[in-house]
Amino acid sequence: MSKGRAEAAAGAAGILLRYLQEQNRPYSAQDVFGNLQREHGLGKAVVVKTLEQLAQQGKIKEKMYGKQKIYFADQDQFDMVSDADLQGLDAKIVALTAKVQSLQQNCRYMEAELKELSSALTTPEMQKEIQELKKECAGYRERLKNIKADTNHVTPKEKEQVYRERQKYCKEWRKRKRMATELSDAILEGYPKSKKQFFEEVGIETDEDCNVTLPDP
Repeated sequence: MSKGRAEAAAGAAGILLRYLQEQNRPYSAQDVFGNLQREHGLGKAVVVKTLEQLAQQGKIKEKMYGKQKIYFADQDQFDMVSDADLQGLDAKIVALTAKVQSLQQNCRYMEAELKELSSALTTPEMQKEIQELKKECAGYRERLKNIKADTNHVTPKEKEQVYRERQKYCKEWRKRKRMATELSDAILEGYPKSKKQFFEEVGIETDEDCNVTLPDP
């Protein structure tokens, strides 16, 4: 065997021996090949031959399981574990399992919250909606003012139409104001400054800033 091939064989032996000792569980040659091929690029023939050599050298154990050979680390190299140690490990497993379940639940909650926030309006979109709503409201206030000042009497049908539109847009105003408030509150949860500073920095004007009051339903 050439020097290069000998070094490659020694490297493969070290990888397989270390893997079996770290995992400390039985594997077939196919299992070992499948688990290590991507990371180390070992061919199947190399894995099979190296495992057989390690078993012949007494560095690992080999057993027949049906028609298949199973390889595992020599258990004599590991310290004996007492019942108390096993009970301690079981307790750790239970505690870690509970911790994992708690973290998974928190992750699901945070993913749901992130999904909800992602579907909400962005700050620029919210600002645009607010400005458009203000323009619409201003236009309808002016229209209502002109109607009230008009000396000509409006028909009951026209009056009903005006009030229906007023209710429609007040409802939309109330809805969008609530959406804007919820979104700004969500942003402020992680914002290091005050609500007032946030509004000033992004240029948000509230109804109160504009001396505007949402009409009663």
